[in-house]
Amino acid sequence: MMFSFMPKLAAKLWLSGLALAFTVQADAGETLPLVDDGPYISIEGNKLNAQWFCQSKLRSRHVSLEQLPQQFYYCDRSTAAVVESLAVPGDAVSYQGDFKVAAISDFHGQYDLVIKLLTNNKIIDGNGDWAFGNGHFVITGDVFDRGDKVTELLWFLYHLENQAERAGGKVHLLLGNHEVMVLNGDLRYLHPKYVETAKLFDTPFEQLFAQDTVLGSWLRSKSVLVKVNDMLFAHGGFHPELAKEARSLEDINRVFKQNLVKSELAQPRQGWSKELHGGKGPIWYRGYFKGEDNGASSEEIDLLLKHFAIKHLVVGHTSQKQVETRYQGRVIAIDSSIKKGRYGEILLIDGKQKWRGTLAGEKVAL
Repeated sequence: MMFSFMPKLAAKLWLSGLALAFTVQADAGETLPLVDDGPYISIEGNKLNAQWFCQSKLRSRHVSLEQLPQQFYYCDRSTAAVVESLAVPGDAVSYQGDFKVAAISDFHGQYDLVIKLLTNNKIIDGNGDWAFGNGHFVITGDVFDRGDKVTELLWFLYHLENQAERAGGKVHLLLGNHEVMVLNGDLRYLHPKYVETAKLFDTPFEQLFAQDTVLGSWLRSKSVLVKVNDMLFAHGGFHPELAKEARSLEDINRVFKQNLVKSELAQPRQGWSKELHGGKGPIWYRGYFKGEDNGASSEEIDLLLKHFAIKHLVVGHTSQKQVETRYQGRVIAIDSSIKKGRYGEILLIDGKQKWRGTLAGEKVAL
């Protein structure tokens, strides 16, 4: 994919010399600030084409793949998008070992709050680098939408994943409903900043994450679930029918991923693949939070635990005030409303011990 054109608005800014004073008029009549966003990096043969906006003015840089690794600084940011190679770390659906585990969900563009939370809970150090040793860090989806620092979060996680690999640890970024929505062009929750980015590029926003982009290719490699020791993680959850039908984790992940982006399929989703992307699927299901009369019963939770050989189901998607448990601790809810930009928590596990990691870095027994 190539974004080699000069967007109309950027061209006007360039010609008029009013980049610092100019503001963008939204369709509804409101005034939006100038856009700092990116980089968006496409893969073009043996080169990378990086493009970004500073004060709504287009900037670009071309790099040969032979020159990797590269850091792409943009605007006045002190951090960079780091591309070491185009190889994506392998991600199985099951891991077993003697290591610490941390889990969090639903970032929704709240970069600053996420960095503070991860720093105070020693997942990263003061420079934003991996500090969790051989631990496994699980994010159960929804990096996209609502907030205005989605791009920063994506590049942060992209780099953190590589750092974790070198340290013997692991970052598991799972697909949430908002990742799948954006990849499929459902942009109803997009922050106005990204609406403006798409206008500046004069291209649909989802095309900025097409298959031939660094982040787009990376996102398509992600799983929709992961089992770590005695815990099974997903964004929304697992409908009891998956256990009753004896579906394996491998099959759930494979079929979901094979039908990820509708525009890239040879034929429309149908049958079980359509069901997995629907309300009962792992990115949308909310049955653990409706009570036994309308959602999963205690017996059905036990059925899921037995079928998948686990002790806990760990999910995001349904917002809480803090990390909480349901079904006598068998379900752990980790969407702590980070999306509001005021507070958030992280689940911390060391052996059989589990804590809520607060924003201040305090460990509260779960």
